[in-house]
Amino acid sequence: MSQTFDKVMSIVLFIVGILFIVQATQISDSAYGSAVGPKTFPLGLGIVLVLLSLRLFYETWRQAVKARLAKGPEDPSKTSSIEAKKFLIIFASAIAYVFFLEIVGYVITTFIFLLIGFQTMERGKLLFSVIISAAFSIGIYYLFSVVLGGSLPSFPTF
Repeated sequence: MSQTFDKVMSIVLFIVGILFIVQATQISDSAYGSAVGPKTFPLGLGIVLVLLSLRLFYETWRQAVKARLAKGPEDPSKTSSIEAKKFLIIFASAIAYVFFLEIVGYVITTFIFLLIGFQTMERGKLLFSVIISAAFSIGIYYLFSVVLGGSLPSFPTF
């Protein structure tokens, strides 16, 4: 993607990470006295998101400085229409994923979302994309629901 897009997204993701951290600290502690409570996972995600957004901003800034030193000021990079189209497809599928998660269930919705994402990023290798999408969605559902005893939206009842 373009350097401008990367810089803007790093700032947006930094703000989202800070919001995750702030909201996670407002979740109550575990009732059982365990060190790992309901706020541990969102707090960890927020910290990781903040760190990765800082890394993205630094790498983008460093790349821009190297480009300027190597060949002088370069033309402002513009996002190509193909990259913008890929972004919009994945963004729309993420919105649809959130909308259909409760209705269709975790396994089917996650499988379709991952398949769309894989095929958007790299056309072809459909069988490989289907296998990875199915293995991931079924594996995470089994791990979270059966092994850890959590709850995810199950299969549709219609």
